[in-house]
Amino acid sequence: MIEVLAPGPYASVQDLGRPGLAHLGVPCSGAADAASLRLANRLVGNAEGLAGVELTYGMARLRFLDAAWAALTGAPLAGAAMGAPFWVPAGAELLLGAPLWGLRTYLAVRGGITVEPVLGSRSTDSLSGLGPEPLRAGVLLPVGRPEGGISVDLAPLPGPREAVLRVLAGPRDDWFVPEALAELCARPYTVSQDSNRVGVRLRGPELARAKEGELPSEGMVAGAVQVPPSGQPIVFLADHPPTGGYPVIGVVRGADLPVAAQLRPGDEVRFTTRPSP
Repeated sequence: MIEVLAPGPYASVQDLGRPGLAHLGVPCSGAADAASLRLANRLVGNAEGLAGVELTYGMARLRFLDAAWAALTGAPLAGAAMGAPFWVPAGAELLLGAPLWGLRTYLAVRGGITVEPVLGSRSTDSLSGLGPEPLRAGVLLPVGRPEGGISVDLAPLPGPREAVLRVLAGPRDDWFVPEALAELCARPYTVSQDSNRVGVRLRGPELARAKEGELPSEGMVAGAVQVPPSGQPIVFLADHPPTGGYPVIGVVRGADLPVAAQLRPGDEVRFTTRPSP
C-alpha cells in the first residue's frame, strides 16, 4: 500500500487505457507517454500494461507502507534515480522534485497499482471522469502481488531534444487553403498554458480555411491536429474526446506522441511532413 502525502500539481493512476470502445463513446485515455510507462513497468519486472502513477511536473510525496521495488521514467526529476529499479523500505517516504525537462514522470511499483478497474482499465480519464479520481493527499493506493523476476536493471536516460512532430496530411486538409499544411510546418509553435491531458494547445501561425461553416462530429484519434475557428492547432493526447467537430489538418505519427506528451507550457515545437525529423 502507498499513501499519497502530496500529489504535486496533478497526478493520476494510468495504465494503457481503454482501447476499442470509441464506437461506444468511451475515450481510450491511458498514459500520455505510454512508452515511458511501459519502460517503468519493465524495469520492475511488471507486465507493460500494469497501472502506475503519472506525475505532472513532479513535486509529489509518497509513503510506502510496505516495502517495494519501484522505478521512475519519463521527465527526469532533480535528484531522483531515473531509469533503474530502486528499493523503497517499509515506512519510507519518496520525495520527488520538479523535472529538469519535460512534463510527465512515471512511477511503476512492482506488482502494479491495483485500484478498482473501470471498463477494463485503471486509468483516470480527466475528460469523461471514468476511472479513479486524480490523486490527492490521504489517498491509499493498493499494490498487487509481484509475478516473475526482474530481468532488466538499467535503461538509458534520454536527454532533452528539439521537439519535432512528424505529421501526416488529412483527413480534412481539404478544409484549409492549399498552403496551410506547409504553413503548419514552416515555423515553430509555442505550447499554451491551457494544455492538458486532452490536448496540447498551440500558439503561432494561424491556419486559414478554404471552407466555412461547421463540420459534423466525426471520430478522432490520439495525435489528431484539430483546428478550431481561431486557426490555432490542438494536438490531441490520451484524454481526447472520441469525436470532434473541427477539421483535422493532419495526424501526428504514433511514435511521436511521447514527444508531444512531454511538452510543457512555453516550449517550442515544430511539425514536419518528412518521415524522420
